[in-house]
Amino acid sequence: MTTSHRAPIEEHPDLLELRARHDRAITTPRAQMIEALALITGLYLAASPWIAGFNGFTTLAVTNLIAGIAYMLLLGGIGNSYERTHSMAWAAAAIGIWTCVAPWVVAGDVARTRSITSNLVTGAVATLLALAAASMAQRQHRAGRGRPVDRRT
Repeated sequence: MTTSHRAPIEEHPDLLELRARHDRAITTPRAQMIEALALITGLYLAASPWIAGFNGFTTLAVTNLIAGIAYMLLLGGIGNSYERTHSMAWAAAAIGIWTCVAPWVVAGDVARTRSITSNLVTGAVATLLALAAASMAQRQHRAGRGRPVDRRT
């Protein structure tokens, strides 16, 4: 009876190359910029009721607080979980779109100039950052399949 020795999957050459590619991708200036701007955007979204002065609208204030924290958790961890960036970025884009429509959707009469302006601008920035993260993840995914990729970033 012969016994065969198999190396653990963590030592497979393809997996090692994939990890190395991820490490290179998350250290690009573009990835770092997107992560930093996403953290700032999420922090502003969470604190916007008190910064822009519409904290009297409890439903919108709580909605923005929850959405801002969720956004920071989704896109703030790009460096730690790059392999899931694509799906996390689409979830963050949904939060950005929700932020844009929230003043008209949440309970109560909260659609005032301050809340609308703050949410529209923040939601648009959040959506654009999420789409940039999704495109970065898609570009990285294509590179793994041998397709041509723009290497300028």
